[in-house]
Amino acid sequence: MARLTKERAQDRIAELASRGHDLVTFWRECTEVLEGAVAHYDKPCWYTLDPASLLITSHHHDGLPQFPPELLNHEYYGDDVNKISDVVRSKAGISTLHEATGSDPSSSPAWHMNMAMGGDQEMIAALRRGGAVWGAVGLYRAPGEPMFDNEDKAFLKAIGPDLATGARTGLLVGEARDPQWPDSPGLVVLAEDGEVESTTPGVERWLSDLPDGDLEAGRLPSAVHAVAGRALRTAQSHDDPGEVALARVLSRSGTWIVLHGTSLVPSGSRRAAVIVEPAHPARITPLLMSAYGLTEREQEVTRLVLRGDSTAQIAEGLVVSPHTVQQHLKKIFEKTGVRSRRELVGKVFFAHYEPRFRDNENRTLDGDPLRGEPFPSEPDGRR
Repeated sequence: MARLTKERAQDRIAELASRGHDLVTFWRECTEVLEGAVAHYDKPCWYTLDPASLLITSHHHDGLPQFPPELLNHEYYGDDVNKISDVVRSKAGISTLHEATGSDPSSSPAWHMNMAMGGDQEMIAALRRGGAVWGAVGLYRAPGEPMFDNEDKAFLKAIGPDLATGARTGLLVGEARDPQWPDSPGLVVLAEDGEVESTTPGVERWLSDLPDGDLEAGRLPSAVHAVAGRALRTAQSHDDPGEVALARVLSRSGTWIVLHGTSLVPSGSRRAAVIVEPAHPARITPLLMSAYGLTEREQEVTRLVLRGDSTAQIAEGLVVSPHTVQQHLKKIFEKTGVRSRRELVGKVFFAHYEPRFRDNENRTLDGDPLRGEPFPSEPDGRR
């Protein structure tokens, strides 16, 4: 019975991931699914992460509208195990606090913070698809409850890719419906026969830049129809919503544009949502340049430090010597005013990601779409 319940829950998560929900709705629906699949204390803690830096951009927990500041400080400055950043970049992508502490959770400062809020056991899992991490989920159990077991871990790992898809889609849909960046994505919803049902403001500029389309004549670019058709062809049923179709197209202006197609599976006729966005570099890159004046190579090193790479891993990835990496780090520390990697990660998070994290808390309360990028550094104060 327990295995059947988990199988049904996994099918339901896959269905929810394809519905094109905004992020908060997606988390709330998934919270209900997890309640019947894995026993846990209170509610799950949902997080989104910036795939470019693996820094947290939002948190959702029904009943906890504001994430405790001391937990954020501990995540980025504290000395502990089973941190979100460590778990999501690990090969397994999932860990329990009891395992990480060798069955002595009292040695972890986080355990004492969790206990103060009623949670003893802690299990954290990455939301990862195709090598990119889009978020994490944390589950807790009260003192005296059975331990999280391998079956629980296997279930969270199984639903991780669909949770990642739902999180990514929710962020993209939110940005498309609330455009505030010059390169915010656009959204087109197509009926099964290819007719346009709805669009978001600003999508016309992306569609006009794609080859072989003529919006004035009512003809969409062939790439839009292609990804929509592929998404609909692979969707078999509510329990099998199919793949997220992707296409990368060279625009008329010479830039690359990425299209994401997914089937929408509410009752009634089938539809496809196509999100169109520029293939921009990670937004952390221009932020690091404008805020600290880092060179291109220093930005590359900083991005890898934020992701938790060691000196040896950075040297291998950039095809330079470890000594060269250390020299770059010395310059980065001087420009950013820090003395260590941990201070660098903490400074970048609290200067540029924590404002977005708190802004997303306010957006949740106001019913506005959540954002997944670091806070803009432009002087005009765009949000």
